[in-house]
Amino acid sequence: MARRHLSPDEAALWTALTRSVRPIRPHGRVMPALPTQPVAVAVKTGLTPPPRSTQAPVPVRTPAAVLDSGWEKRIRGGTISPDMSIDLHGHSLSAAHVRLNQAIASGLARDARVLLVVTGKPPKNAADGASRRGAIRAEIGHWLETSPYADRIASVRVAHPRHGGDGALYLVLRRKK
Repeated sequence: MARRHLSPDEAALWTALTRSVRPIRPHGRVMPALPTQPVAVAVKTGLTPPPRSTQAPVPVRTPAAVLDSGWEKRIRGGTISPDMSIDLHGHSLSAAHVRLNQAIASGLARDARVLLVVTGKPPKNAADGASRRGAIRAEIGHWLETSPYADRIASVRVAHPRHGGDGALYLVLRRKK
């Protein structure tokens, strides 16, 4: 099937539609501001393309999957020493979320580099009916992605068994800009 190109009317409608869509999980990306008033698009006549934004989007830093070799060796060997720690297991989801954001803010204020976050171990088998077991661990990735401090997190890594293994995470925080 041959692809056809959009007509100018269709292109304007498509642009208006795509500007109104918001992702479910923005993954820490900065979304351009939507116009406060809806964009009026006439279907048959008088089409005007939506105004173009003159501001370039600010690049957002995201956590790295791998750090430099010095950090990697310290994490694998368990010689890393957390500057702060917070224990979230046993809290409700909303209380744990608030405490996590408070701990990150406190760590940044103290110039901490490594924050140990104890979440509790994830469930061994999700099909065993324990639906609430590991709920904090299941949500923490999303919380960190959407956190106001997301750009200050250099990496998120599973902790060494000495610090809790699968039941804990290291948050490696970036230094001040």
